[in-house]
Amino acid sequence: MDTDFAFSAIMETLWQSTGIANATWGNLIMIVVAFALLFLAIAKKFEPLLLLPIAFGMFMANLPASGIMSPPMIQLDLLKHVVEGASNGAVSFDDLRKTMGTESGGLFWWLYQGVKYGIYPPLIFLGVGAMTDFGPLIANPKTILLGAAAQIGIFFTFFGALFLGFSPDEAAAIGIIGGADGPTAIYLTAKLAPHLLSAIAIAAYSYMALVPIIQPPIMRALTTKKERVVVMEQLRPVSKRERLIFPIIVTLLVVFLLPPAAPLVGMLMLGNLLKESLVTDRLSKTAQNELINIVTIFLGLTVGATASAEYFLRVETLMIILLGLLAFCFGTAFGVLFGKIMYWTSGGKVNPLIGAAGVSAVPMAARVVQVVGQKENPQNFLLMHAMGPNVAGVIGSAVAAGVLLAIFG
Repeated sequence: MDTDFAFSAIMETLWQSTGIANATWGNLIMIVVAFALLFLAIAKKFEPLLLLPIAFGMFMANLPASGIMSPPMIQLDLLKHVVEGASNGAVSFDDLRKTMGTESGGLFWWLYQGVKYGIYPPLIFLGVGAMTDFGPLIANPKTILLGAAAQIGIFFTFFGALFLGFSPDEAAAIGIIGGADGPTAIYLTAKLAPHLLSAIAIAAYSYMALVPIIQPPIMRALTTKKERVVVMEQLRPVSKRERLIFPIIVTLLVVFLLPPAAPLVGMLMLGNLLKESLVTDRLSKTAQNELINIVTIFLGLTVGATASAEYFLRVETLMIILLGLLAFCFGTAFGVLFGKIMYWTSGGKVNPLIGAAGVSAVPMAARVVQVVGQKENPQNFLLMHAMGPNVAGVIGSAVAAGVLLAIFG
């Protein structure tokens, strides 16, 4: 009888430790959502480099009882001993260490600290900077205004989110989706509203993947045929001295004015300096390839792992996705409208389509401008002209994040 009881207890314990016994409807729904995102990443190629790790992180975190996002467990009995011994000095370093217990935390929880403490996004920016050519922006510095104009969508959406009942911190994190810059959105959200991280990251990268679908109708609706067929003059050559001075000057100006933007802008410009100096080729290639790839895996997995049913399956998530779409559309629209202003003030020499590239979805937004422009005029080559506002948008989104952090951080 005792043997039967012991066997029954063992089987009961074993059953209770399985994922099947601990599964909830929320877990199952989130696993289905993860499969849907995997489909979009693999079959439809929607930002697969990040959407695939995000989807798999979501899948892993919602497998019941996996503990992959569990924080370190504290042994309460030892903690009580430490607290009681603090008054008479009877606490040793070993006592403090033991309060962490034997449960050291799940793998993804530790990797997530790189998101929580703002480590991964600046490292992504280091790689982006090493892959970016600021030459078109330097050759035509007026296009930085187009990158700035496209960021207006961030602040419009911020006020819209406030109107819908989100807190100022949450509204700021939602608004930054309009910058179409995933690392910036993740960086700001981790600082201001970490509970919204998965929803905002998925929205940001989904809309970046949908740039070729979302932007062209807005571009055509806001411009005339006459404006869209404008052929712009070839950009002037940019000297090596200009390319070297540019990242230093931008870092100096931005960080003096907005210190909270220093991690993003500083690492972006360091990566560009590694590329343009021509004396750190090995470091530049590492930043462009191995480093950015490793960090992208960690970033995607851990952002996806925050998408637990408790935080993701809410009405607010749907509202965030819709607000993110509005933010992106507003950003595109304001960029094109400012492009029209430049068209008028230049006497018809600026094609306003390039304003759509002011959102920082590099280089996809610039490619969309090229495609739309060539459909209107096969002799039109707008790619390099669009790269100016496109890379300005990267700087602009980081500056916008710095403004929001300075106000709410």
